[in-house]
Amino acid sequence: MDNEFEAVRIAELAILGTDRLDGVPFGVIGFTSDALVTVYNATESKNAGLRAQRVLGKHFFEEVAPCMNNFMVAQRFEDEEAIDDIVPYVLTLRMRPTPVRLRLLKAPDCATRFVLIERKAAH
Repeated sequence: MDNEFEAVRIAELAILGTDRLDGVPFGVIGFTSDALVTVYNATESKNAGLRAQRVLGKHFFEEVAPCMNNFMVAQRFEDEEAIDDIVPYVLTLRMRPTPVRLRLLKAPDCATRFVLIERKAAH
């Protein structure tokens, strides 16, 4: 799981169909340059308790994940031309604090930006 989370490339994610994205063991959220959600896989839907129909077309940082609307996540998508970084993070919205690893992906030649979410195993 770690290897796939760390190894997948933005160009691969951009061309995978919904059925393939639904099969990966971590959350995949894709959004436009205006932060409108265009990709929301089944793993993230299950983990977050939000149906894709409720999320698609919504503003990611204002309506879906306002807990990521900060300098560590949202601002980086604004400021940086390209990102491929893994960030330890704690999700807090609509749930008890949940430690995760976020993978932030943005490339100048890809219209979709991605946040991948890997939830850590409970100990």
